[in-house]
Amino acid sequence: MALGRPEPSKVPFHTTFPTTFGQCALAWRDAALVGTALPGIDDAATILAAIRTCPDAVAAPPPAWVADLVARIQSLLAGEPIHFTDVPLSLDRANPFEREVYRAASAIPHGDTRTYGELATEIGRPGAARAIGRALGRNPVPIVIPCHRILAADGRTGGFSAPGGVSTKMRLLQIERARGGAQASLFDLSWEAAPIRR
Repeated sequence: MALGRPEPSKVPFHTTFPTTFGQCALAWRDAALVGTALPGIDDAATILAAIRTCPDAVAAPPPAWVADLVARIQSLLAGEPIHFTDVPLSLDRANPFEREVYRAASAIPHGDTRTYGELATEIGRPGAARAIGRALGRNPVPIVIPCHRILAADGRTGGFSAPGGVSTKMRLLQIERARGGAQASLFDLSWEAAPIRR
C-alpha cells in the first residue's frame, strides 16, 4: 500500500462511475486517493460518502491514474482477481494504529478472508479485535483497502459500514468466492445475497 503525502493546498476532486454493483465514486487530491464509495441511495449520497474526508472536492474528469483505478475497480466488481497495493493513498486522518490495520487488511489476497482476531494477531496486537473493527469502520477507501475480507469469529460476517451493510459485504465476498483460510468456501452453503438497498 503506497501512502501519498499530497500538499493540503491541492484541490480535491471526485468522479462517479458505473460498475456491476451500481454507481460508485472516488475522490483524489494531487496524486493520491482520498476516498471511495460503493453505491448509496443515489449518486449524491455516493459522492458524499467518497468525499467525507475532503468535503470541498469538486467534480472533474479523472486523470490517467484515476481512470486506470476506475477500470480496476470495475474489473474487481465483475469478478476478476485485482489487487490495489500499488495505489497511492492519502491517509492523513488515520492514526498510526489505523494505518497499521489498513496495511494488514490490504495484504489479504483476493478470495481470502481473516477474522478480526487473526488480523489483530498479525499486527502484534492480540486482543484488539474490537479496535480493529472500529478502525475498519473508518476506512476511507473501501474496496481499495478490502475491509470486506475481515469477518467475525466462527464465520460470522461482522459489520460493514458501506451502504447495504452486511448484505453488501456478502455480495463482495461472493464475487470473490471468498474462502476463510483452509475452511470451505463461505458459499458452499446455499445462500443468496440480499440486494443492496437503493
